[in-house]
Amino acid sequence: MGLAPGPEAWLISVGNELLIGRVVNTNMAWLGRRLTLLGYRVGAGLVVPDEVEAIAWAFRTAVDRGAKVIVSTGGLGPTFDDKTSEGLAVAMGVELALNEEALKMIEEKYSGALTESRVKMARMPRGARPIPNPVGTAPGVEVEWRGALIFLLPGVPAEMEAMFERHVEPKLRSLGPRPHCAEALLRVRGVPESLLAPVVEEAMKLSALAYIKSHPRGSELGQHVVDLHITAYGSTAQSAEEEVERIASYLARELQRRGAQVSRASCAGEMP
Repeated sequence: MGLAPGPEAWLISVGNELLIGRVVNTNMAWLGRRLTLLGYRVGAGLVVPDEVEAIAWAFRTAVDRGAKVIVSTGGLGPTFDDKTSEGLAVAMGVELALNEEALKMIEEKYSGALTESRVKMARMPRGARPIPNPVGTAPGVEVEWRGALIFLLPGVPAEMEAMFERHVEPKLRSLGPRPHCAEALLRVRGVPESLLAPVVEEAMKLSALAYIKSHPRGSELGQHVVDLHITAYGSTAQSAEEEVERIASYLARELQRRGAQVSRASCAGEMP
């Protein structure tokens, strides 16, 4: 199977600071996790510089490859290098226009004291809708284009997370039923990853709705340690849980037969 049977989502991160390694891209990890648990298949993540043509390329590529949801972070502020809205407008072939609703949001943030750089944050692709920012000043952007629902969010993690939870996630939940996700994590000791591979391959054949990823952890007390992360999907939460348990039980049984020590470990995060 792929990573999930649900609609495909793409992530776009904008910022030179990400590409030169000055800032760690925690936004992409956070969003990938949330979208996966919401039942979306995260098909790809792109990181591009603060350049209009590069940003436009990223949005065109995501839409051309069939993304139904696109979430970008970064490039919405008041400075000269905040160019995400402009890049999306270029990709869409529409004008970058002043959005009156967004302008009112900004006016309220600054108590009516507007400058050209602050007004810049209210310029959006024509036809877009602003997303309120409860933490910072720059509104987000929501627009539909060629069958894709696109959300532009700020790069500051606290702002991005608040806007996703208050606006984007409820919107995505309202679009209709998606697969439920369940997870399990097995910690395997005493068997190298190369000997685990055939067992994992056989387990993958048992289900079209499960995916297994191995993560080598080095060694402890001279033993190989490998984590097996199992993700399964179902039409209900119960069916997803049953599927992941079935695969986990098979793996544990077969690996123990080969002399491995297998234990359950905690998966980070839960179903939202």
